[in-house]
Amino acid sequence: VKVGNYPFTTIEPNKAVGELAIPCACQSHGVQCNPRVGTCHDGVRTIPIPLLDVAGLVPGAHEGKGMGNQFLDDLRRADALIHVVDLSGTLNAEGIPLNDGEWNPKQDIEFLEEEIDYWLFNLISRDFDRLARKHEAEKGDLAKTLALKLSGLKVTEHELSIALQESKLDVSKPSKWGKEDLFAFAQLIRKHSFPIVLAGNKIDHPNAEKHLTELKKQGFDIIPCSGLAEHVLRTMNAKGIIKYVPGSTDFEILKEQELSKKEKQTLELIRANILKKYQGTGVQKVLKHVVFDVLELIPVYPVEDATHLTDKDGNILPDIHLVPKGTTPKQLAELIHTDLAKNYIHAMLAPSGRRISEDYELQPFDIVKIVAAV
Repeated sequence: VKVGNYPFTTIEPNKAVGELAIPCACQSHGVQCNPRVGTCHDGVRTIPIPLLDVAGLVPGAHEGKGMGNQFLDDLRRADALIHVVDLSGTLNAEGIPLNDGEWNPKQDIEFLEEEIDYWLFNLISRDFDRLARKHEAEKGDLAKTLALKLSGLKVTEHELSIALQESKLDVSKPSKWGKEDLFAFAQLIRKHSFPIVLAGNKIDHPNAEKHLTELKKQGFDIIPCSGLAEHVLRTMNAKGIIKYVPGSTDFEILKEQELSKKEKQTLELIRANILKKYQGTGVQKVLKHVVFDVLELIPVYPVEDATHLTDKDGNILPDIHLVPKGTTPKQLAELIHTDLAKNYIHAMLAPSGRRISEDYELQPFDIVKIVAAV
């Protein structure tokens, strides 16, 4: 992936897979798992998370400025957005270098939200009068009507219902809504359908801590990060020079003789100024916040053999699924395979063998055997 400190380094989206590191259920059951995807070392399981790194926005993106149209189109696929905010304050909204600390990162946060709001507002406004009159004549469900209008986005009928409730707008008379009403409604859709997590990058820069403190004082929930530190640690771990577990607050040097004096100094600075000070590089904190707090997903393990915690080939806890809170065993069966759900009989927790009802809500780290008709 091209990396550079200049505008539009990224043009085409970069597809990637992040690794969410969590404690594995194999630890508490005294077994060593065999992941089909991801890894498990020392009881830490990594779960692949698809990521899309897209071109940055500039003010006026919703009008087509910069890479705006392409960026906004890429948002259609997102479950959540990670806004990588440059805490150094050395680049303005257009990506033009400034004197250190001259730019206030708050402006980056606010203009991104505003651009997404305008993008959604433009989509909703298009032909809205006709839609409103039709809705009033048919006296239908406005959330359902809007869900059809926005079918090209990952916006659900449920999310639209919540946004409508919070808007306090008269859903029986959408033809009376003004532009300000529509824009406020677009903001609520962004909040519920495109949640933004703030990753405060370059926390190692001299001006970063000052900006981080100020943003937190103003109520922004922002996670301090150092993408560079994570990159250095992961690269050295891959070469076997150090042992570093993603999300850790320290590392172990395995081959000190292969490190130059400068590399040793770099590692010590990372250890003292990032890992110890901020309890990690922040990368795992961001992923966990997105997955567990924002999207409210939980990890569960389906197995075929409830006693030995294996699949039909004897692999121990080979699969892990991230499912929404409230998922039932039958819904899990549907996620695995439609035939499994179609022939569903019952489910049980492993290794206890306790049978669970069809409306049982799966809990984090549940190991589940689904019984289906052959």
